[in-house]
Amino acid sequence: MQQNRSVTEFILLGLTQDPLKQKIVFIIFLIFYMGTVVGNTLIIVTIKFSQTLGSPMYFFLFYLSFADSCFSTSTAPRLIVDAISTKNTISYNECMTQVFALHLFGCMEIFVLILMAVDRYVAICKPLRYPVIMSRQVCVILIILAWIGSFIHSTAQIVLALRLPFCGPNLIDHYCCDLQPLLKLACMDTYMINLLLVSNSGAICSSSFIILIISYFVILHSLRNHSAEGRKKALSTCTSHIIVVILFFGPCIFIYARPPTTFPMDKMVAVFYTIGTPFLNPLIYTLRNAEVKAAMKKLWHVKIMTE
Repeated sequence: MQQNRSVTEFILLGLTQDPLKQKIVFIIFLIFYMGTVVGNTLIIVTIKFSQTLGSPMYFFLFYLSFADSCFSTSTAPRLIVDAISTKNTISYNECMTQVFALHLFGCMEIFVLILMAVDRYVAICKPLRYPVIMSRQVCVILIILAWIGSFIHSTAQIVLALRLPFCGPNLIDHYCCDLQPLLKLACMDTYMINLLLVSNSGAICSSSFIILIISYFVILHSLRNHSAEGRKKALSTCTSHIIVVILFFGPCIFIYARPPTTFPMDKMVAVFYTIGTPFLNPLIYTLRNAEVKAAMKKLWHVKIMTE
């Protein structure tokens, strides 16, 4: 690989080069990142220690919050630091590590969202067999498979990135390292790699989104046979999931499932799913979920009382 490149570091141009706007970026995304870490950590701790949140849905929500925290951490800290730094360089090895982490935790989030949809489908459409189908052992196996699938996907991405030769400009017009901005700097014909990128990341995003939309359509259709109270509870849960799915997959499909073209809005779209969605997920799952809110109040009330 050393023979294929003369570039040892890259310069990230970030979201803006304007000094005033950079300060605004620093403040806004520091708040977003702190909110993401605190919100998701709160959910993780609540589910871990609460005795009332032991169902498969919260088991998967635990891993969604973990993936969200790591996904945001793979990009947000560098964006925040670079906004007030005069030297926005990233070494080749750090850049490749960021590509790997970004796709590992992003893919994990996709798989967990699919597992949450499967859980809701079984709970609503096959309630009598739900405890057997979605047993704790099955859930653990599904999460392990999700991690394995994510690792395979991110490994494929890093293999593509490592094959790129860099021998000229090292300015990345982005706030993080990803294959699309790196392809613009490669001194080779990137048509085949673009094709592989679309067939890998693009296919995962598009197919997963279609599967999720179909599954929730089937779930909502089956609610006709439930009681009014059952419909209300199921609709509340499914609505939260659908909001997360649309917020996450819309930008992902826009970025990855298209021909090799770049647009000025790409960076802001990427911000939405790498930083915005992980920030919004805790709000969506807590504000719209009475069980999580009650568990949080009970858990932290007990903590305060014991102290």
